[in-house]
Amino acid sequence: MPHNIHLIAAARPNFMKIAPLYHALADQDWCKVSIIHTGQHYDANMSDDIFADLMLPEPHFHLGVGGGTHAEQVGKVMMAYENICVNVERPDLLIVVGDVNSTAACAMVAAKLHIKVAHLEAGLRSGDRLMPEEINRLVTDAICDYLWTPSPDADENLRREGHPESRIIRVGNIMMDSFELLSDKIDAENAPAKYSLETKTYGVVTLHRPSNVDNPVILKKLVDGLVENSKKIKLIFAVHPRTKKNLIENKLWDDFQKHENLILIEPISYVPFMSLVKSAKLVITDSGGIQEETTYLDIPCLTLRDNTERPITVTEGTNKLIKPEALSENVDKVLADDWIHGTKPDKWDGHTADRIRGIIYNLLN
Repeated sequence: MPHNIHLIAAARPNFMKIAPLYHALADQDWCKVSIIHTGQHYDANMSDDIFADLMLPEPHFHLGVGGGTHAEQVGKVMMAYENICVNVERPDLLIVVGDVNSTAACAMVAAKLHIKVAHLEAGLRSGDRLMPEEINRLVTDAICDYLWTPSPDADENLRREGHPESRIIRVGNIMMDSFELLSDKIDAENAPAKYSLETKTYGVVTLHRPSNVDNPVILKKLVDGLVENSKKIKLIFAVHPRTKKNLIENKLWDDFQKHENLILIEPISYVPFMSLVKSAKLVITDSGGIQEETTYLDIPCLTLRDNTERPITVTEGTNKLIKPEALSENVDKVLADDWIHGTKPDKWDGHTADRIRGIIYNLLN
């Protein structure tokens, strides 16, 4: 009998992390892989369309959890996933990825049912417990049997917290596997042309973190900064639903739309988005994954955060943490070609899923 493996997907970055692993395992006769979509993100552009981009099948189980407070999401995911494990299909191994509420919730369910759990992207730490993702990382790593890390700093974080060496395995960065999996599609997409943009003549913007977009004072400062810098370089801004809602509520949206060099678009799926990023001169963001992708592609990344759970993108890559008031001077540095050219960290090579397949085979057989 093949071993049952469950892959949990909940939010856009999760889908990209499970895709290479699903493809690496789907044709193996020793295992049966099921995708569990918790439904934590339910906007089509942020979830369902990405399954098509990533050549994934329809989820084998869809929990349909939807929105709600952090407690509501965690509770609903736990109840729904426990029902799958107890009454439908008990996995031999659960793999959770990233740091969203569903990651911690499903890990807790499996741990209490004595199902082995692996955390892909373990050990990342921002040191900021005001971030809900940081709590999810800490909780998940504390109860997982296997901690699969992307970088040396993650290994060190886990050792410092007292995790036994036997649980820690550096596998590399699965996001680079996703990029390589879809690189031909990304090149063929030519998204910049669809917005009349030429290579290296524009910047890509994403902002969604509560610390940036929920505070009206900071949001206004960021809007002013983007408007000012759009006079130097065209900016294309994929506006997250949370960000748009706050821009409208704070009466910033109408004026924001009027600036000629500021192109505001709906969130788009992975292939067109990475097509935009790959040809960009710079990226302005508060996201996590884009810090890694820009390091991989050697593109300047201006991250509007006080800290990052991916410090290797700063120490070895092209990423820099900046304050809103420092946005303009850093854009000027990029435009003057006064920016560091990073290196690709160890095992960021597009073969992480292959390494994990070998690890799982040895664990289960």
